Formats: sequence, structure tokens, C-alpha cells
Amino acid sequence: MNDLKSLAQIKDARTLRSSSYDRTGGNKDFIKVPARGKAVLADVKGPGCITHIWCTGWSDDPHFLRKALLRMYWDGEKTPSVLVPLGDFFGVGHCRMVNFHTPVLSMAPNDGKALNCWFPMPFARGARIELVNEGNKPLKSFYFYVDYEAYRSPSEVSGLGRFHAQWRRENPCRGIPVSRYTMKDQNAGKNLTGRNNYIILDAKGRGQYVGCHLDIFNRRAVTEWNWYGEGDDMIFVDGEKWPPSLHGTGTEDYFSMAWCPTQFYNGPYNGLLIPGGPNWEGQISCYRYHIVDPVRFAKSIRVTIEHGHDNRRSDDYASTAYWYQEEPHLPFGILPAGKRLP
Repeated sequence: MNDLKSLAQIKDARTLRSSSYDRTGGNKDFIKVPARGKAVLADVKGPGCITHIWCTGWSDDPHFLRKALLRMYWDGEKTPSVLVPLGDFFGVGHCRMVNFHTPVLSMAPNDGKALNCWFPMPFARGARIELVNEGNKPLKSFYFYVDYEAYRSPSEVSGLGRFHAQWRRENPCRGIPVSRYTMKDQNAGKNLTGRNNYIILDAKGRGQYVGCHLDIFNRRAVTEWNWYGEGDDMIFVDGEKWPPSLHGTGTEDYFSMAWCPTQFYNGPYNGLLIPGGPNWEGQISCYRYHIVDPVRFAKSIRVTIEHGHDNRRSDDYASTAYWYQEEPHLPFGILPAGKRLP
């Protein structure tokens, strides 16, 4: 990630853009993506680095943010390094758009409808970005910019990891059924393995984990205490056994918050963009970006978090993880559109 000092560095590069501007010179500066169709947003040859992505779109389908997928490929690879629903890629789940800003992702007014990404995405031989509409209704208008630098030599990206992003979901998490969960379960049990934790990321290779957002649907609607957290984060690096070197103390603690938060908060590296309803019911969305404190790994990384203490809660968990690594990466897939809906 660039710092302010780099702005003064004169670089042998050309700044270019792939966008949806009207090639006829008119004002229809958007593309249409048919139902079950796809569009190529960028297809770049040679060495370079994507520096910024902006987009916005409209569809009659209220769930198009989960039904549309972003796929990104670097250097001619066969399996994508990025495979994430459109809305989730830009920092918020639940098919929601919320005004927020961080150094790497933002949703801008009106009501979060302008989606931005500033994660640098280097490549040595080429880059391809696709938007895939897996819904039954078209994206009637989709506007986009993909801004990038083109370099003369692959040496400009030597030693740089490739950007990756993955979406996961477990609905419901394997815990005590909602109808049987009680207050006594909140602090009962012991987790001495991390075996049934929710998995945010499971990657092999050498690189660094740079953050995630976690989207929870609290499935209990009760009058008693209904806090969804108490789940410790456990990050296992290079195949280490329990307890991992990075063992946390609770869900909100990993996201750099405290005391069962209920307030909207948007910080540079952490935040609570959807705080839930009364008694923490319904939708929650929180993020933690390791921009100044990436988690390094030499062989593998497994980023996990308990769903309630000792994995006793059975809420709906979804997440998007972001990381850089040397290729090849461990191939990953994604749930079909019907199983991605909030």
C-alpha cells in the first residue's frame, strides 16, 4: 500500500483506465449484463498494478449484490484469485450498502451506492476482471472504472504478492439449535482445539493476511440477553496446533471494539457498519483491516473465530477475507447464488 512519501517518487509507468464510457461519444456510459451472463471489466496484457476500482449498478433484483460475482485472474492463472459477491467485495454483506470509508474500501453517497477499492493488485503478465451475473434478472446499468499502472518490465512487481479475496458462509453454524440455546450456554463449555470454529480463511503458500469483514445474522429473537459474540479469534499460522500464537479474547475484541457494541462506527481499520437491532437481533456487519499490522505466513494460514463461546451459537455467518500471497494459491469455490442470499 502506498504511503504519502511515495507520492513524490517519479516512476517509469503509464496510468491507464478500463471503463464503461460510451464508445459512440454519447452519454450511455454503462454496460448491461444479462441474466446468467458476464462482462469483462478489464483485460490487461503485460506487467502492471491495478490501483483503484469504482463501480455502481442497478437491477430490479433486490439481491443482485449477492447474485453478481467478481472474478479476478492474475498472470494467466486458471482459477480466480478473487471470487466474491459484488457487494461483499466492497466491504459490507447482507446485500446492504452503507456509507463508509476506509483506506482500502468504501461505499460512498448516495446511501453507499458508489463502490470503491484501493487495494493494490500487482501482476507480471496480465490481469483479467470479470463480472458474472448469476441472477435471473439483468443488471440494467453498470458503470465502472478500473484504474491501473502499466510497467515496462516485470521487475517492477518482483517480490510482490498477488491480491486474493474469498467469500465464505456457514448457515447455520454448527451449534446448539436456536430453540434450545439458553443463557447458561453463553459461558459453558471449553474449546481446547478450535476444531469447529468458523473459518474465515484457509490458505496455503507464503504471504500475508490483510483483513476481513464478518457478516452475522443473529437468528435468536428473545427477550433474554441475546449477545451474539463471546467467540474468540484463533489464527493458526504455518500449521501450528492449538493454542495458536494469535489467540484472541472475543468477537468484538478481534474487531478492535469492546463491551458488546450497539453503535455504528467507521474507523480507518475497524468498524461496525451494521450494529444489529434491539438486543443485537438481526443483521450485523463488522470489519478489521490489517493494513499496518498484516499477519505474515510462510507456509499456510487458517483464520478462524468461534461462533459464540465454545461454538455454541448457531447463527448465520458469512465473511470476506483479503490477503496477498505468492502463487500458486489453493483453489477455492463459492456457494451457488441461491445459497448466498441474506
